[in-house]
Amino acid sequence: MHLTGNTILVTGGGSGIGRGLAEAFHRLGNTVIIAGRRRDLLDAVTAANAGMAAYTVDMSDRNSIEALAGAVAADFPSLNVLVNNAGIMRGERLADLHGDLATAEETIATNLLGPIRLTAALLPRLMAQPRAAVIAVSSGLAFVPLAATPTYSATKAALHSYAVSLRHQLRDTPVEVIEIAPPYVQTELMGPQQASDPHAMPLEAFIEETMELLAAEPAGGEVLVERVHPLRFADRSGRAAEMFSALNPG
Repeated sequence: MHLTGNTILVTGGGSGIGRGLAEAFHRLGNTVIIAGRRRDLLDAVTAANAGMAAYTVDMSDRNSIEALAGAVAADFPSLNVLVNNAGIMRGERLADLHGDLATAEETIATNLLGPIRLTAALLPRLMAQPRAAVIAVSSGLAFVPLAATPTYSATKAALHSYAVSLRHQLRDTPVEVIEIAPPYVQTELMGPQQASDPHAMPLEAFIEETMELLAAEPAGGEVLVERVHPLRFADRSGRAAEMFSALNPG
């Protein structure tokens, strides 16, 4: 995709990878809109990035997504890039659920149904642009799951599959479909301790490498920093069982 001259909507743009991508695109002179649940986080980002716009949205709620799509389409008719980044990641002990699937249901609604709904709502507008892109932020865990977060891992695997199918269906349209699959990154996705975990990739380094790969138009539409390669290519390398054991000791 072209990295300049775009109007870009980034969900989950108030923190973490979403904020990092939004600010990187903003520095390149794009018109950037961020969306997320927490107004305080969104306001902090827009205050630090003059000209960036923000909308609140609950990506687990169909009506909230439709309202976001309508507002952004009306206010930014040149919208041509959607970054589906918003997501939640929570631990689950499956043997202890006793029929309580609230975490699983919210994770599926936010991480999978949310991007599908928002893509469907905005796709007609994107297809009307001379060039456009849908970017799905999945995870290295789409390829080797973290057993402690089974529904999160499953939604990211499903999002990867959805992106592959969407790319195929849109191959003769102006809409490019790109998948960004992050490794373990220093964000607060699983709590404040993750942001300083030395085992996680520093967020700034992840964003810098990701933007370089986007500029190089990655083969197959997948943006894969070097650090995620062991997970992404675990099956190809014959190390899937080894990688699963490393992620899930005991």
